[in-house]
Amino acid sequence: MIQEFKAFISRGNVLDLAVAVIIGAAFGKIVTSLTEDLVMPLIGAIFGNVDFSSKFVLLGAVPANYAGSLSDYAALKAAGVPLFGYGAFLTAIINFMIIAFAIFLVVKAANKVQKPAETSAGPTEVELLTEIRDALKK
Repeated sequence: MIQEFKAFISRGNVLDLAVAVIIGAAFGKIVTSLTEDLVMPLIGAIFGNVDFSSKFVLLGAVPANYAGSLSDYAALKAAGVPLFGYGAFLTAIINFMIIAFAIFLVVKAANKVQKPAETSAGPTEVELLTEIRDALKK
């Protein structure tokens, strides 16, 4: 069983997948930072310094022992208050769109680089038969 496991792990596909997952996680963090630290503040500035990550609607009562701000999304969420966090959802959608577009560009570039070189197919069957016929006539 250990030999089978070694053979499984040493296959190229498994190692490629592991590398892809690690790079994908790192890329996701970069895109999240890009969205939260650059894109969303720009969108917020366009719409009047709106911070989308803290946009929400209260769906239930706030606990009596809650001492934080009623506009602090993270604190309310940690206190267990039911919230409709449309700002966080909007940020997640923008994250996804940026990641999807970046992956599209990478795949497009990879496909352009990996285009197979055109090879001559050689003579067709009809051309070969014509050559054989002509050779037999001689």
